[in-house]
Amino acid sequence: MNERGFIKQCTDLDSLKKLLETEMVTAYIGFDPTADSLHIGSLLPIMGLVHLQRHGHRPIAIVGGATAMVGDPSGKTELRSMLTPEKIEENLNGIKGQLSRLIRFGEEGNDGQMLNNADWLKDYLYIDFLRDVGKHFSVNQMLQRDSVKSRMETGLSFIEFNYMLLQGFDFMALNRDTGCRLQMGGDDQWGNICSGIDLCRRMNRVETYGLTYPLLTTATGAKMGKTAEGAVWVDPKRTSPYDFYQYWINVEDRDVERFLKLYTLLPMDEVNRLAQLQGADIREAKRVLAFEVTTLVHGADQAQAAEKAAAALFSGGGAAGSIPSSDRPESDFHGDGLSL
Repeated sequence: MNERGFIKQCTDLDSLKKLLETEMVTAYIGFDPTADSLHIGSLLPIMGLVHLQRHGHRPIAIVGGATAMVGDPSGKTELRSMLTPEKIEENLNGIKGQLSRLIRFGEEGNDGQMLNNADWLKDYLYIDFLRDVGKHFSVNQMLQRDSVKSRMETGLSFIEFNYMLLQGFDFMALNRDTGCRLQMGGDDQWGNICSGIDLCRRMNRVETYGLTYPLLTTATGAKMGKTAEGAVWVDPKRTSPYDFYQYWINVEDRDVERFLKLYTLLPMDEVNRLAQLQGADIREAKRVLAFEVTTLVHGADQAQAAEKAAAALFSGGGAAGSIPSSDRPESDFHGDGLSL
C-alpha cells in the first residue's frame, strides 16, 4: 500500500506493520449514504479494503445510517441538508450492491462484513450516551481538530459538533464486538479517527490504529472524479460504463502512473512498465487503466463493450453498435421541431 501511494498518515506505522504480519487484522472504513451511489472519489478507500482482503485480512464497510442523519463536517464549508430515514435507506441499498462487486462478503475466514451504524446508535438514549461516551471527550481537544477549526469562522452547528463522538463510538463498538483494530479513511478524517482511537483506549483498554489516504486531486488541481458534467458515479444509470471508461482514457498524462497504482490491481512491475511509456505510447497505458478500472467496477463485459465503442469512434475500428446513441424520428426536425 505504501509503494502504491495509499498512505498519507498512520498513528504507528511500525507497530501496525508488525500486527499485519502476525495476525489477521479487521479494518473498517465508513461511508455516509448521502447519495444512492458511490462516486470514483470513494473508490480509493474501497481499494484499500480490497488490498487488505487480498492479503488475508478482514474488511468491514460501515454504511452510516445513523451518522448520515447528522452529517460529517469534515471538508465541508456549510451544514449538509438533512436526509430523511426513507432516503437514507434507499441510498444504503444502492451502495451495498456496489460494494459487493469489489469486496467479498460472507461469514467465513476473512470474508468482509457490511454493517449499519444505526444498529447500535439509533436506540441509544441521549442522556445515556452523554454519560457513557461524552465524558471521555475533551471539548478543548475537539476544538483543535481540523474538521472543527476549519468551520469556526463560517459556523458549525451543534449537531455537526457531535459527529466526532458518533464516529468515535463506531470504532469503539466495532473493536468491542468484532475485534476491529484499524480504521482507515481520507486524510480529512484524521481527527475523527484519532478520537476513535482514544475512545477505544479509554473504554476497551485496547490499542488500535488509524491510517489515512491522501485526498486526491488531478494534476490540474481539479477534484478527483469531477467533470464538466458533474461527478463520475459508480451507478451505471448515473454514469454509463462508456462514459466511465472515457473518464479514465482522458486523464492527464501526469496522472496515469499514480492512478494505475491506486485504482488497479495490476502487479507493480506491470505498472512500472506502463509508466515508462512516453509520447503517443502513453495512450496504451491509458487504455489499460480505463479497461482495468471499468472491469473492477462494471465487469469485463461492460469494459469490453466500452473499449469497442471507443475504438469505433476514435480509431475507425471496433463495433459501432457499442457506441451510445439515440434514435429520433425524422419528423422531429421539421416544422416547429428541433433544429439540427
